[in-house]
Amino acid sequence: MRHGNKVNNLGRKAGHRSALLSNLACSLILHKRINTTLAKAKALRKYVEPLITKSKNDTTHSRRTVFSYLGNKEVVTELFRDVAPKIAARPGGYTRIIKLGNRLGDNAEMAMIELVDFNEIYGGKVEKKAKTTRRGRSKKKTDAPAADASAETKTEE
Repeated sequence: MRHGNKVNNLGRKAGHRSALLSNLACSLILHKRINTTLAKAKALRKYVEPLITKSKNDTTHSRRTVFSYLGNKEVVTELFRDVAPKIAARPGGYTRIIKLGNRLGDNAEMAMIELVDFNEIYGGKVEKKAKTTRRGRSKKKTDAPAADASAETKTEE
């Protein structure tokens, strides 16, 4: 029974699973987008998001902690130098999972996992409409300054 066990074992022993997630995380950070199975993408999201959060604080301790999970100096450098400044204002939710359909060979559910802030398609700023209230508001009079300006021009002539 799996009472209280939230970890998806992915059909692997603990050492194999940690190596798999470490390699997937390295690929995601380097390439910003990877295709994998849906189960691995969901497991990877739980693995990589705390590492990205830790990369916001660029200290020696946080670099060493992230390196202990990833095990690749180039990836850690990329994470702290390029990814962290771009996601600094985001409070969480650094990855997006998009389902792609089923794989031809074994009909496994496939998904694309990507870093949200590195997608050019969705990256455009969406302008929000001005917030309106449901209650009436007193209207500001714009005629008064215009009337004063016209009165001043008449007196100058």
